[in-house]
Amino acid sequence: MTNLILHHYPMSPFSEKIRAMLGYAGLQWQSCITREMPPRPLLERLAGGYRKIPVAQIGADIFCDSRIIAAEIAQLSHKPALAVENLDAVQQAYISKVDHDLFFPCLFAAGTLTLNLKVLKAMSLLDVGRFLYDRINMGRKAKVQAVNPLQAKQQVRMHLADLEQRLTQDFLFGQTPTHADFSTYHTLWFIHELAESPLLQGHPRVLSWMARMKAFGHGTAQQIVAAHALQAARVQPRAIAAEYSQDAMIGQTVSIAPADYGCKPTTGVLVAVMPTRWVIARQDTELGTLHVHFPRQGYTLT
Repeated sequence: MTNLILHHYPMSPFSEKIRAMLGYAGLQWQSCITREMPPRPLLERLAGGYRKIPVAQIGADIFCDSRIIAAEIAQLSHKPALAVENLDAVQQAYISKVDHDLFFPCLFAAGTLTLNLKVLKAMSLLDVGRFLYDRINMGRKAKVQAVNPLQAKQQVRMHLADLEQRLTQDFLFGQTPTHADFSTYHTLWFIHELAESPLLQGHPRVLSWMARMKAFGHGTAQQIVAAHALQAARVQPRAIAAEYSQDAMIGQTVSIAPADYGCKPTTGVLVAVMPTRWVIARQDTELGTLHVHFPRQGYTLT
């Protein structure tokens, strides 16, 4: 069993992206289920204001954003192609497109009666109302262009047609999957597996690829509760290499927030500036020092 704890909820697409990576990597991990929307008292203690899901944790190191979590999985499993920064410019540009430009169109296109029934089964009516209010409010404050729901399905159909042409091998960029496959999979999982939409019908290569991705499973997960995750954080964060502690801003109090949506900041003392990430230190009266990791791409530091 690795020390990696994943804070997630079952219907979260980006959580499925990470769960599928864990399956492909063959890792054992610890699963801590959280709410679909704030308040999330445990995560607020660990990650401050950060509100996106999933969040991963290894001891007192907290990893925000699936890009950073994927890099940790790549290191743990010795599968470098799971980390975006290890891929070429073509794949990185493709990942940026599917994670950002196609994420919301896929969510809008997934609206089915089956999905609605699954949501009602998973959440109380009161929580459904709170969830919708939370997402509408988040959308109003988002810094990304709004998606026209009427055009969403057309965008997804174009995406599927492109995938059908791309999939001349087992995976998008070769015979083994990379981060690009998992970035593509999680939104189509939401449409095909969760919503059970017929949109993927008529795309045999895409359906075969989806089956290969699904077959990876989720690895071996041990369910834990919030108290276990807090106990796991009562250790010293891992050491920061000296080469990442030379930036002139080291030691300053900063705030880091996503640049697209869910833009609530997390504040702490900057302790590391790496080529692809920032690390800030936060203090908790009971847990001690926590190091919170954020990707530099797609985030702003103030």
